[in-house]
Amino acid sequence: MTRSIRFTALPTETVRALRAGAPDANGMVAERAVSDGGGNPCRHCLHDIPEGAGMLILALRPFPAPQPYAELGPVFVCSDDCRRWEGEGVPPVLSKRPQYLIKGYTGADRIAYGTGRIVPAGDLPRAAAALFDDARVRYGHVRSATNNCFTCRIDSV
Repeated sequence: MTRSIRFTALPTETVRALRAGAPDANGMVAERAVSDGGGNPCRHCLHDIPEGAGMLILALRPFPAPQPYAELGPVFVCSDDCRRWEGEGVPPVLSKRPQYLIKGYTGADRIAYGTGRIVPAGDLPRAAAALFDDARVRYGHVRSATNNCFTCRIDSV
């Protein structure tokens, strides 16, 4: 059964707090840097941060609480206000790389084993929707196929 899905960006409240100096998942203030334009995807607007624009580099654990399966890694967000991605379809940033890693997670925020796979960017909508054919999956992640960094969440709607 194919379901409707939504690609979900980081919440605006979370990003505002990080911009204001709230600690990241490592308890540190985000690093400030300037984008080289070489592929720094903002996890809030889901666009690449343009060359010369300010950005924050921080540790993110996109789970409600630390636990063994709560992966933690580096991400970028625009340092200036940006509009959160809330559109339909595939966010702009997900057409910028040739492939992505997708994984399904259970209601207990654990990896649903067997759901992780590398998919071509053009196949993301179908593959992401197929995650929810597994009854264990409550949500998914899109991650970098090369670095495993979190890009956005996948929700069934």
